[in-house]
Amino acid sequence: MWLSESQKFGVAFTFGGFLFFVFGIFTFFDRALLALGNVLFLVGVLLIIGTQKTYVFFTRPTKRRGSIFLACGVLLILLKWTFVGFLIESLGIVGLFGDFFGVIVQFLRSMPLIGPVLSHPVIAPVVDKIAGIRVLPV
Repeated sequence: MWLSESQKFGVAFTFGGFLFFVFGIFTFFDRALLALGNVLFLVGVLLIIGTQKTYVFFTRPTKRRGSIFLACGVLLILLKWTFVGFLIESLGIVGLFGDFFGVIVQFLRSMPLIGPVLSHPVIAPVVDKIAGIRVLPV
């Protein structure tokens, strides 16, 4: 699958948003970094999947609670309630993207440095349980 130019920019924006969000957490919930991370992430998602699919995704009945929590969390971060906003936004992110955690873990296991750590016999069951990956008995 080849990405269009706007999708490539979307991936860059999403990754940049993730980095700013993580830097915002590392700097003790810096409001500017968290807000910039949120904006970049949302613009990236919009560019990757398009406006119509983004609207459908965020307004889907099963995702409505996550969308509301995400919006309230972003709003609270912008209103200088960064820690509370972060917690509420985290619940929204889990509600919206929780279905993708298994796919993300499987992708990370294929990467050179992170993969062996996530596949370690001691760590793998814990990561699988957190991500909701069902392991079939052999």
